[in-house]
Amino acid sequence: MQKIFLTAAIAFSLAACQSGSESKEEATTDTTAAQEAPVATTDTGWTSLFDGQSLAGWHSYGKTVPGAAWNVDSNAIHLDVSANKGYQTQGGGDLVSADEYENFDLKLEWKISKNGNSGIIFLIHEDTTIYKESWNTGLEMQVLDNDGHSDGKIPKHRAGNLYDLIAASPETVKGPGEWNQAEIVVNNGKLDLSLNGTVVVSTTMWDDNWKKMVAASKFGVMPNWGTFKQGHIALQDHGNEVWYRNIMIKKL
Repeated sequence: MQKIFLTAAIAFSLAACQSGSESKEEATTDTTAAQEAPVATTDTGWTSLFDGQSLAGWHSYGKTVPGAAWNVDSNAIHLDVSANKGYQTQGGGDLVSADEYENFDLKLEWKISKNGNSGIIFLIHEDTTIYKESWNTGLEMQVLDNDGHSDGKIPKHRAGNLYDLIAASPETVKGPGEWNQAEIVVNNGKLDLSLNGTVVVSTTMWDDNWKKMVAASKFGVMPNWGTFKQGHIALQDHGNEVWYRNIMIKKL
């Protein structure tokens, strides 16, 4: 069941829509809904990746369907962490888009729980025979409670950062329980991250400076990290409650 959010595509509205819900059983057994990506496209070129009512077009990393911990709560994708296990959630895993994207403009809103940690991961090469986790290949825009989570003490691990590579400047994040507007633009090697209407990270990927920066980061030991020019998008399960909504993408 699909719904075209024309107002979200045009104005990236913060208004909440009608609440929707999905049972854990539906999240794990409705394989058709999980595998079919939403195709609702406006005349402005924006496509909704979330219909507000189901997890159609998404699956857990390395799986064919979303894990049971992912559900729809009040028109937002929500991670239920009641079955927390280690740094992730039992029945969770990073939630991955059905399609891959190369040059794109991605807009979405996120809300993190107190002391919470999550992330928006992109340009993922989903090959679980080689890469165990989505972040073994994909770049991450950090989602975090800066004041409540220990990562907030690490300058390149704060909200809005290009995780472990570039710190956000200025810092425009809102606190836990508040909605934040995020935007990720990838265009022929140019990368811009925006948070709440302000560009906070701007860099060029894949050049010599990029290679040096990656080599000096925690990802330097991961083969092929940050080299893929096309890939999936993921919403991270880091074992903390998080919500995402109004997820829109435009191919550039």
